[in-house]
Amino acid sequence: MTMIYPNTYTSFMGHRCIASGPMLANVLAVKKALESKLNDPVLIFDDVTGSFVDVNTQGTDEELAQRYAQVDVAEPEAEQVETDTPRGRGRPKLGVVPREVTLLPRHWDWLATQPGGASVALRKLVEEARRASADKDQRRQAQERTYNFMTAMGGDLPGFEEAMRALFANKLEHFQELLNTWPEDVRDYALKLLSGT
Repeated sequence: MTMIYPNTYTSFMGHRCIASGPMLANVLAVKKALESKLNDPVLIFDDVTGSFVDVNTQGTDEELAQRYAQVDVAEPEAEQVETDTPRGRGRPKLGVVPREVTLLPRHWDWLATQPGGASVALRKLVEEARRASADKDQRRQAQERTYNFMTAMGGDLPGFEEAMRALFANKLEHFQELLNTWPEDVRDYALKLLSGT
């Protein structure tokens, strides 16, 4: 069975980066590292989440290539509306998903007075909140991604706890100073995850 791995990954053997890129390249590097019989732990991390990824390296390189083939995930093409076919009854399909929302009576009263009704008002409120908090959300995701990686790779490194406090206090200069004593590949990858590049 071929799995779909649209993200990029980075692998470490001990504190040394051994691969970065598509899943297959990382799996092959990890297999080679495990065959070297060194005692250093070998881990693969998802570059999007910073989380450890468990893989099966058993089998030949060809079997691994089949199992972990990089599959380009294309955006699904938008459905084209045929102009010859008359439109059916009801509302057009706009990709809107109905879900239940629980609000207080005063919220429903306010929504009822909004132009376009409750659904339009809620969509506008959600879009406005998304725009207003976009920077904060990106920073939080970068911190979580960096935290995931650092807890797996840096828990025994000097200044780990203080670095975590600096990370979540958004004291980036202090965070970088603390990581200067860490192994170069671990430090560079943690900073890469934090910057989102």
